[in-house]
Amino acid sequence: MLTNLDEYNNPVLYDDENEQYTEDVAFLLIEAANKSGIILDLACGTGRATIPLAEAGHSLIGVDIHSPMLQEAQKKAEALKLSVKWVEQDCTKLDLKVKSDFIYIVGNSFHHFLTNDEQHSFLHCVYTHLNDDGTFIVGIRFPSIEELTSTEAEEYWKSYQDSDTGFMTDVYIDSYYDAIKQIQHNLTTRKIRDYDKTIINEITTKIDLRYTFPQEMEHLLTPSGFMITNVYGDWKKSALTNQSTQMIYVCKKQRVHPIS
Repeated sequence: MLTNLDEYNNPVLYDDENEQYTEDVAFLLIEAANKSGIILDLACGTGRATIPLAEAGHSLIGVDIHSPMLQEAQKKAEALKLSVKWVEQDCTKLDLKVKSDFIYIVGNSFHHFLTNDEQHSFLHCVYTHLNDDGTFIVGIRFPSIEELTSTEAEEYWKSYQDSDTGFMTDVYIDSYYDAIKQIQHNLTTRKIRDYDKTIINEITTKIDLRYTFPQEMEHLLTPSGFMITNVYGDWKKSALTNQSTQMIYVCKKQRVHPIS
C-alpha cells in the first residue's frame, strides 16, 4: 500500500527533481542575515535550504520525520564539513528543548499536515519554540483553479537526466482534488528510459496535499499567536494575486498566549 512516506524513500531521486530550486533559499538568506542564535528548518528534507544557510555561517537544526532524507542531508553536510544538527521528529509533536529567533518551513511542506488538528499542533509547536518577536516563515502553494482541477488522467510534468547512469526519467502525475477535505491526491509515475529510449523501469509513488486558502491561513496563524507582517505571491516579494502560484507568510510571534 502506497503512503506519503514513499515519495521520500529515495532522497537522491528527490534531490534530482528539486535541488535546483533556490528562490526560497535566497529569500531565507536575506531574512537570516540579521538573526542570531539557532535557526530551525522544519520538514527540512535533504537540507536543500538548511545547508546554504549553514554555509553562510548560521547555526541550524534541521528537523524531518523521514529518516532517509535526514541521512542524505547529513551526508551532504559532512561532505562540506558543515556542522548541522539533524533531528528525526514529527513536527506536530516538536520537542527540541531550544528557543529560536527564526523558524521556517518551506518546500510546500505545510501541505503535509492534512487535518485541522495537525495544522494547529504544528503551529503550536512553532509558537513554543519561537522567541518573543521571533520570525516564522511558511511558504505554500496558492490554491489556484488550475492547480486544483481534477485531471483524472496522467499528465506529463518534467524530464531529467540521471547524473550517474545518464538515463532519462520522464515524470507523470495523475491527480484529483477532494473539495470536502481540501486534499489533492497525487500519483506520480517516473518512467526511466535507457540510451535507446526504451522504458526499463517505472516507479509510482503517492502523495496527498492539504490546500489552505488565504483567508483560512490568516485564521490559522493569528489565533495561534502570530502577527502576519507580510504576505507575498512568490519568493521575489510580488503581491499576492489571483494569478499567484505561491503564498509566502512572514510572521512575528506575539507576546500573548495563543488561543488553544
